[in-house]
Amino acid sequence: MLKKAEAQQQELEWVSIEALVPEKHLLRKVDQTVDFRFIRDRVKHLYCEDNGRPALDPVVLFKLLLLGYLYGVRSERQLMREVEVNVAYRWFLGLKLRDKVPDASTLSQNRRRRFAESRIYQEIFDEIVLLAVKKGLASGTVLYTDSTHLKANANKNKFDLAEVAVKPAAYLAALDEAISEDRAAHGKAPLKDKPAAPETKQIKVSRTDPDSGYMVREGKPQGFFYLDHRTVDGRHAIITDTHVTPANVHDSVPYLGRLDRQRERFGFTIRAAGVDAGYAAASITQGLEERNIYGVIGYRTPTHRDGYFYKRDYRYEEKLDVYSCPNGQLLSYRTTNREGYRQYHSNPEQCRHCPVRQKCTQSANMTKVVTRHVWEASRERIDQHRLSRVGKRIYKRRKETVERSFADAKQLHGHRYARMRGLTRVQQQCLLAATAQNIKKIALLLSKTGPKMPPSLLQTLLSAYIGLLRRYRQLATAPTT
Repeated sequence: MLKKAEAQQQELEWVSIEALVPEKHLLRKVDQTVDFRFIRDRVKHLYCEDNGRPALDPVVLFKLLLLGYLYGVRSERQLMREVEVNVAYRWFLGLKLRDKVPDASTLSQNRRRRFAESRIYQEIFDEIVLLAVKKGLASGTVLYTDSTHLKANANKNKFDLAEVAVKPAAYLAALDEAISEDRAAHGKAPLKDKPAAPETKQIKVSRTDPDSGYMVREGKPQGFFYLDHRTVDGRHAIITDTHVTPANVHDSVPYLGRLDRQRERFGFTIRAAGVDAGYAAASITQGLEERNIYGVIGYRTPTHRDGYFYKRDYRYEEKLDVYSCPNGQLLSYRTTNREGYRQYHSNPEQCRHCPVRQKCTQSANMTKVVTRHVWEASRERIDQHRLSRVGKRIYKRRKETVERSFADAKQLHGHRYARMRGLTRVQQQCLLAATAQNIKKIALLLSKTGPKMPPSLLQTLLSAYIGLLRRYRQLATAPTT
């Protein structure tokens, strides 16, 4: 029987906002898991205690910001309209059904003025990571790092060309020391001091957002972007670090420094790290070994000229410190250059009559030169990790953690675009997005499994494997009697 519907919107009902929010709603789980009152103590020094108009509670303010990132609402004005009609949002913020919703300008002006230079965004993120550690959801034993691009709010066709000084890499001091030691070990004199003329390069600078960087990468869109360098824990993909750079900064540049930051801030004992081939550099592998971290790095396809031998066809003989060419000739050490590469030269008299010389070299002096970085041994050792049973499991887990984290961020939390301009503001955006993702994951995990999580099988297996590896190395280096 078809019954005519009667409008009942004008009827008065005695209801409680508490009863209108479903028991299994995500915000109920978040409210039970995270106590946001610590924010008030962290920002107290930014408010006047006895003068001015009453301010919006900072706990409510940051809950509003996190709601926007939690549900992917990019516009602050749209967020206020959503809060006005969404009962669950009002309940989470502590607002009654008839309470007035704060104006969007209150949100934006506090963000632009009061908290512009504050570290509160980083402090909130760190506090949530520490909560995850306390609840047993993260340990820092195995970490995965990758980067993703965020499109800057800038037209890629509006730019100026500028000459900028090339910043020296942080590892150059250690590299210079390694070069000096290597030359001394081979009986070579130290290199002469290089003139202090600053090295420069020409880059594109956006007229709209000068802090962004022009990205030119194979398989990636060209234009002005930022890079979000994110690290996640291997247990449940809790985000433990997020760091923003212009898109023209290589992934490997901030990597080791961000690992050190996590060890110092959260007390992590990092046993292993998994990254893709973009981090396959001798400086990275050397840094991982110095930090006693079991690194697993993706395979990078070597550059190759058609018709010539691969570099792998030249075998390095460590005991003799020579290279053996495909025709059996030994290439002897000649020097170590300023870039940190040893040079091994062939005998031109032997190369002159070599039947495969055309596949080896076409130099005018009939000499083949093979280079080897002073830290190449560390890279070779870490490359072997990728082929081990534990290394394969670690690398397979990478796509399930950090790559999934980025996919969720882009699909669900509006992480495809930079909402604001300037490096500092984009850093704040990435911190809030990562905090929202962590809060969501922590709330869902604890609601299913309880407060304590057992260590994963991968971490247990890794600890046992590293212990055996260290024992083997000790036995190999122990003096024989």
